[in-house]
Amino acid sequence: MESLNNINFISLADTAISLSTAFLLGGLIGLERQYRQRTAGLRTNILVAVGAAIFVDAANRLVGHEGAVHVMAYVVSGIGFLGAGVIMREEGNIRGINTAATLWGSAAVGVCAGADLILEALLATLFVLAANTLLRPVVSLINQQPLDTDSVEVTNSVYIITPKHSQKIALKQFIDILETAGYQTQDVEVHQFGVDDVEIQAVLTASAVEGAKMDALIARLASMDFVNQAFWSPSTTD
Repeated sequence: MESLNNINFISLADTAISLSTAFLLGGLIGLERQYRQRTAGLRTNILVAVGAAIFVDAANRLVGHEGAVHVMAYVVSGIGFLGAGVIMREEGNIRGINTAATLWGSAAVGVCAGADLILEALLATLFVLAANTLLRPVVSLINQQPLDTDSVEVTNSVYIITPKHSQKIALKQFIDILETAGYQTQDVEVHQFGVDDVEIQAVLTASAVEGAKMDALIARLASMDFVNQAFWSPSTTD
């Protein structure tokens, strides 16, 4: 009979307002994500916002504000796992970080709605939408700048393609030539390349390099014994 004792129509109306707010505001965030064909779209953002609101509202009713604060902490940590699920690595590029961050925003909106902070939930929604819409021209303008400017931090990787049977010899010569040229490596990886070859990637510690020097280095690497191909690539994905 405890369930009957917990029936409180005034509190139920308050819960309805909280969940409706989370549904509508999470939907606004989700619409923008759905329009841009992101991994987490309309339904996902609504579910995150409403789910967060349900947990916080229930905790608020059962154990008061102190319990709601504890539940908020669990929502913050739990949404991190959901966000990690939408982050993908594709051809060396990291995708989905902005979508994961948007899910954090949806969860925050739901938490505010569940805690009966309706105006705060609305304000949070406006800021999340502003970050995903109003800042896009700024990001596009920055991304149009050339990668070799002094203000851009770039991770440079040097690659060689070598037969499997000469992998150890080629790797040693590869590292020796890089160090002789004054380039220290922070990571070296070996990947399968076709049937008989491997690709050796050396990530340089230097964030800025001169294109002419790198081209000369690549020419030297390409002339090594057992090296079929050599090239380098700058990246800003990190």
